[in-house]
Amino acid sequence: MDEVIPIPDAELEPEDEFDFIKKISTFFVGIVLVCVFWFVFDIFGGDLLSDGPASIVTSREADFDSLAQFDDVRQYDGSGVSVCIVDSGIDMTHPDLVNLELASWTDFIQGKPSPYDDNGHGTMMAGILVADGGLTGLARGVDLHVAKALSGQGNGSDEIIADAIDWCRTKNVDIISLSLGGAPGVIPQFFGGDAAEGAANDATDAGIVVIAAAGNDGGDDDGDVASPGSVSSVICVGGVDASGNIWEGSSIGDNNGRVWPILLPRNMPDEKPEIVAPGEDVPVIIAGGGWGLASGTSASTVYVTAAFAILFEADSSLKGNDAQSVEDLKYRMIDSSRMKEDQNEHDNYYGYGLLQTFELVNGSQS
Repeated sequence: MDEVIPIPDAELEPEDEFDFIKKISTFFVGIVLVCVFWFVFDIFGGDLLSDGPASIVTSREADFDSLAQFDDVRQYDGSGVSVCIVDSGIDMTHPDLVNLELASWTDFIQGKPSPYDDNGHGTMMAGILVADGGLTGLARGVDLHVAKALSGQGNGSDEIIADAIDWCRTKNVDIISLSLGGAPGVIPQFFGGDAAEGAANDATDAGIVVIAAAGNDGGDDDGDVASPGSVSSVICVGGVDASGNIWEGSSIGDNNGRVWPILLPRNMPDEKPEIVAPGEDVPVIIAGGGWGLASGTSASTVYVTAAFAILFEADSSLKGNDAQSVEDLKYRMIDSSRMKEDQNEHDNYYGYGLLQTFELVNGSQS
C-alpha cells in the first residue's frame, strides 16, 4: 500500500503575506473606483452617448414634480405670465433652450447686448422654469426676462442686484425670482440700509411677487435666512429632498428678533422661511450643453416661482397690484402648503409647509 503523504497546512512567508494583502487591497480599491465611475457616468457621462439627460436625472424630475404637485396641473404652463430672473445670465445655446425667445435681457456686469452665462448658475435656474427638451420646465410658457447681475465667479454687489431688481420692476413683470442671497444689511432696510432689500420692498409695494432663496448655510448656519429673502414682504424659500424632508443645507430663520444686528420679531405671514420646495439633487441643465443634479435653495426658489406662474395663468385676477395683494397671496400659499408630520405651526426650517401647487391653484387644503 502506498504511503499517504499528508498535505501540510499552507504557510505564507512575510513577503507572501504582504503581497497577498496588496492584491486584496488593490481588488477592493478597483471595485470602489468602478462604482464611483459608474455613478458619475450615470449622472453626467451618459449625456456623451445620448441626446438627453441620464435616467437618474429624469427620474428625479418626476419625483419632484409629484412631490410639489406639478403633475396635477399639467394643463398649465405659465402662459400670459411674466417672470424676471436675476442671476448670472442664460446660455441660449443649450439644447433645451434653443427655441426660447426672451422677453428682454440686460447685462449689469459687462453690458453685453446678447444673452450669455459665464458662470452657469443662471442657466440652471432658467432651465428649471422653461427648459423644453431633455428636461421639461415647470412653467415653460412664461414670458421670461433675464437680468445678469452676478459675475462669472457668481458674485454680485448689493447695488448691482438692487439695480437689477429695479429693472425687473420697470418691465411690469408679475414675479421676480431671486435665486441668490447674502447676509442681511447691518442697517435695516426701514432705516435706509441694504439697497437690494429696498429694491425688493419697492417691487412688492408695486404688487410684484418677489421670491428669494433662504440660503445654503444650514450646515454652518449664521442664524437667519439670506437677504433679500429676509425682507418681510418677500417669499423666502427653503429646500427639501425627494422625500419632503428638510435638506441639510437649508438655512434657518430667526423669527424671535435680536438687538444686534437689529432684527424685529417676525409674525404671520412673514416668518422665515415661508415655504419649502425641492432643493436636494434637483435636475438641471448645464451651460454649454448637458444635464445633471444640483442642490440648493436657489432651485427651491424657482419651483415656487413656477407655482405662482401657474396660479396666475389659471386666474389672472389674482395678479398683484399692491403690497396688500401680495400679502393675500402669501396667505393663500400658506393655507395650501403641507406641514410635515407633527407640525402645527411655523417651523424655523420648514416654514409653514411644503409647496403644493395643485392646492395653491385650486384652493386651500383646509
